[in-house]
Parts: sequence; structure tokens; C-alpha cells
Amino acid sequence: MRKAPAVFCLLLAAACSDLENVGKAPALTPPTETDDYLAMTAAGMQPRKPARHARASLWHSGPTSLLGDRRARNLGDLLTVVIQINDKAEMSNSSTRSRQGSQKLAMPSLFGLPQSLDSTLPAGATSANAVDVSSNSTAKGTGTIQRKEKLTLRIAATVTRVLPNGYLEIHGTQEVRINSELRALLVSGFVRPEDISRANEITYDRIASARISYGGRGMISSVQKPRVGQQILEHILPF
Repeated sequence: MRKAPAVFCLLLAAACSDLENVGKAPALTPPTETDDYLAMTAAGMQPRKPARHARASLWHSGPTSLLGDRRARNLGDLLTVVIQINDKAEMSNSSTRSRQGSQKLAMPSLFGLPQSLDSTLPAGATSANAVDVSSNSTAKGTGTIQRKEKLTLRIAATVTRVLPNGYLEIHGTQEVRINSELRALLVSGFVRPEDISRANEITYDRIASARISYGGRGMISSVQKPRVGQQILEHILPF
């Protein structure tokens, strides 16, 4: 009973946190608080300038030229991540086990002992068939798993770090708010510069340790989420 007030206060605090968003649209994350902004404004970054011999020329070989290589390679550079997931998995297994056993022990005669024992048994009982045991067991199991996922998205990511081996760590976020529902997309991982296409794009299957998250928050997501009390009961109830 002493813990009841503490539990009540915990439930009340959880409810108040949800009540703060009643009648309000979900807040967007400020762009200046993302890893992308921190990478773009990191110390030591210098604005790109053409070489001195190319400043007075109509042609230069820099990234901004007509045929220049615009692929991301430095801290703060941008690239496009193409996410096209169309996975389908099916698995089915079945197992059957059957076991049958029978054991029988009879003693028609053993130095006259069965006859002596029969005289002490109730009428009609005999020890000729001393033990007769049989068993039969059958087990059968069937399991099926079906899963299908499809996701097609494009997102701009920023190079947040250049590793010592030349690989790039990328991070990208995207938030879209429609009415009172916010959809957030997050992608991060490590890529090789040579896997980036000439269009400065890379597919998700070429991202090592890829972390892709697509979800949201808002009125619809709040309604679909179980209440705090229900979640607690699901954890503590043994049945």
C-alpha cells in the first residue's frame, strides 16, 4: 500500500505528458539541432574556391564545372539516398513424431512361487501375467511465417565524418507534417565514395550498418499506441 501513491504519481505524470500535446500539432525538430547542421558548420571547413589559375578561365576542372565530379567526398557534402525496399519472406515447417511401446512380464511358474502367491490373492486373481504395460504418444507441430514489406523513399543526407580509411559516415533526417500528424524519416550508416553514382546518389543496400527509421507522432499515432496502464498490466500479468 505504501507504493500505491508512487505508482499513481507515475501514471499521472505520464498522462500529463500526453495532455500537453492536446490540441497542438507535433513540433518539428529545429534544423540547427541536427547532425547535418553540425557537420556543415564544423570547425575547419573552408568554402570551396577555384584555383588561382582557373579564376580567370572559362573552363576549370572543379566540382562546379560542367563535367566536374559532384559526388560527396568531404565533411558537410550532401548526397541523395535512394530507399527502395521490397522484401518478401515466407517460411513454413511441419514436424510429426510418433512413439509406441509395449512391455509384458509373465511368470507362469517359478519354483512354485506364483502358485503360492495366487493362494493369497483374491478370488479370480493370478500372478501368471505379473506386468503388462503399453504406451503410445503422438506429437505434431506446424508453423508458418509470412512477411512483406515495401518502402520507396528518397532523402538527402550529409557527410558527418570522414573515416581514416576514406569511408564516409552519413546522416539524414526528414520531417513532414500534415495537419496534426508528423512523419519522420531517419537514415544513417557508412558508405564508400566509389559506391556513390555520378548523379551523387547511393542506394540503401550499399550502406554499411544502415539504420533506417520511418515513423511518426501525432494524434493518429497517439490513438494507436496502448495506454500507459495497459502497457504496465501487460508486463506484470502472468496470463
